[in-house]
Amino acid sequence: MNWNTTLKGLLASVIMVCAAGSAHAQSKELVIGALLPLTGPAAPIGLEEQQGVQFAIDQINVKGGLNGTPVRVIFDDSQGKPDQAVLAFNRMADLQSVPALITAFSSISLAIAPLATRREILVVNPAAQTDKLENASPFLLNTIPLVKAEAQVLAKYAIEKVGKKAAIVYENAAAGIDGRDDFRKYFEEAGGEIIAEEPVEFGQTNYRATLLKTASAKPDFVYIAITQSHETMADQVGQIPDFPVAIGNTFSRPFFGYPSTEGWYQTAIQSGYPDAAVLDAFKAEFKVEDMGFFAREYYNATNIVIQAAKQVADTGGDLTGTSIKQAILDIKTFNSPIADIVFETNTASRPVEIQRYDGKERKVIEVSTPATSN
Repeated sequence: MNWNTTLKGLLASVIMVCAAGSAHAQSKELVIGALLPLTGPAAPIGLEEQQGVQFAIDQINVKGGLNGTPVRVIFDDSQGKPDQAVLAFNRMADLQSVPALITAFSSISLAIAPLATRREILVVNPAAQTDKLENASPFLLNTIPLVKAEAQVLAKYAIEKVGKKAAIVYENAAAGIDGRDDFRKYFEEAGGEIIAEEPVEFGQTNYRATLLKTASAKPDFVYIAITQSHETMADQVGQIPDFPVAIGNTFSRPFFGYPSTEGWYQTAIQSGYPDAAVLDAFKAEFKVEDMGFFAREYYNATNIVIQAAKQVADTGGDLTGTSIKQAILDIKTFNSPIADIVFETNTASRPVEIQRYDGKERKVIEVSTPATSN
């Protein structure tokens, strides 16, 4: 017997077994990507989203991570631009091999959707709402209802309580265009009339001409569908005497709190707060006075990914985009103080509130559940 040959064979076997064990152990590590607008005009929203993701990661790691293994997050900057988002997605896929990533903004999510399908990487969208996200990719899950769900509720309330003649100011991008089209559809079906319609561009900062033209049409109210530069528009609305009351949906939330927007209405996806201890921890970690809507939604969405990944790991599966996606659909219902999220399809169903801006409060006027068939 050649003992040298035998010994080499045994060593090779041990090395292969150890390598296999190491590879299996490494497959249990969860690395999440987060593709957010961290610079550019949408950066204030992107930074709030980043805080929500980071906080979820920090909280799970304090509790021991994913079955004892720390969870990691890798952030990349989309700048709010689809071309930059595609480059960042490919970096995460090629260099970091992330099985799942969190995204932001409709145009970004649509740009990376075909890549997600091809690479079988799960993309989770906690905030973008264009209707096109419904069928953009089998690997895209939306934790928030789409524009059409809110438009049903908003149009019905507007024609019953606000007025029958409306003007529309919309962002000339995916979510703004869907907001325009969906609101017009449901409002006109209910007997309303759109008497003016004005587009604005993403990143625009001077709205005065658009606002003056819209006000001159003398609508009963203005439906505004923009996803950024809310503070700028609110300031400029305040410079126009007798500007009509305005309404909007969830991505109009940052309009709240300005003298010029007093009495405005919006629909909002129901989104609560975590318990007091968690909320206090968030405020302390980021030195902020509140946990805003986007922070809460991105915190919640990240926890959904982690919960699904834990189910996969607990059953001995590999953490892939396919396995995590299937676990989310299998779990189906995710309950938390922030939101009860139910996945009957790739888009979660949640109640929609009508809110009115009243001083320092957004008062909930009523709550509706949109029809899922429209």
